[in-house]
Amino acid sequence: MDQTRPSRRTALYPPAEPTAKGMLTLDSRHRMYWEVSGNPEGIPVVFLHGGPGAGCHPHHRRYFDPRRYRVILFDQRGAGRSEPMGELTDNTTAHLVDDLERLRGHLGVENWLLFGGSWGSALALAYGEAHAERCLGFILRGIFLGRASEVDWFLNGMGTFFPEARRRFVEFLPANERGDLLGAYHRRLTDDDPEVHMPAARVWAAYEGACSTLRHDSKADAGENGGAGGGGSGKGAFTLARIEAHYFINDMFMEEDALIENIGRLEGVPAVIVQGRYDMVCPIKGADALVRAWPGRPGENGLEYHVIADAGHAASEPGTRAALMAATEKFKSLGD
Repeated sequence: MDQTRPSRRTALYPPAEPTAKGMLTLDSRHRMYWEVSGNPEGIPVVFLHGGPGAGCHPHHRRYFDPRRYRVILFDQRGAGRSEPMGELTDNTTAHLVDDLERLRGHLGVENWLLFGGSWGSALALAYGEAHAERCLGFILRGIFLGRASEVDWFLNGMGTFFPEARRRFVEFLPANERGDLLGAYHRRLTDDDPEVHMPAARVWAAYEGACSTLRHDSKADAGENGGAGGGGSGKGAFTLARIEAHYFINDMFMEEDALIENIGRLEGVPAVIVQGRYDMVCPIKGADALVRAWPGRPGENGLEYHVIADAGHAASEPGTRAALMAATEKFKSLGD
């Protein structure tokens, strides 16, 4: 296990525009935004954004060498440019796994590399455990396993280290509703009136963003980090907060510890796991549990585990970014 991750490249690749994009009809209600950039003949890699509900950003294309990768971004149901915005009906983990498989078929991809942080790491694992034969490998950051304890940590535990941020989160609510933070926020975030749901969404997103970096980074608030910890103050805040609360109150639509219990299905699939030592949104306990359960210890069967000694949750933090860039460099060998 490395405490830091040296890399030949620490800067992101230059901005790139999509070479193709579209809306994929999923059912009678949902349409999903997707885009492709980079080399059409390159290694297919799909970016799984966090939240759930955060959406993808142009920034996310830049983790991948456009000469070597066919870079696929998409906005999960209700998030980003997918329609309807913030829609919760038929929005579950199982639906998102099926959507990924539909997108793979739509784009004519045989197998792909999965890159996901925070909630994106959980979705990558859920997809992989359902479709291991389609996975070239995983690059996972800021591990989230969908456990009840992780949701409770988000709502309560983060205040151990960010008491000011949690105080603002709690004190937004009337005193008589503070005994059930999730229920109170969920009621507001699912209210049809923007005068009700938007103030709650802004406070929720600000709380998450404030806790996402070891040193405060405005990019976390702008939702550029690909995981829980962004969303800004407008549409991004609304979809992030509303969809997160929907998943949280429904136990992430997963059985407790399902991702750990089924991890044996990924035997032989290479993975790089990157975790900030001081990640306060998704504490290192989850990454440690995943690595201990993974079929193959670090250094065996293609598993690498890198703990970044001076990082929190955000992908934009220098050590984490360097480790992620090193991982995408490593997986270039898939195309050799």
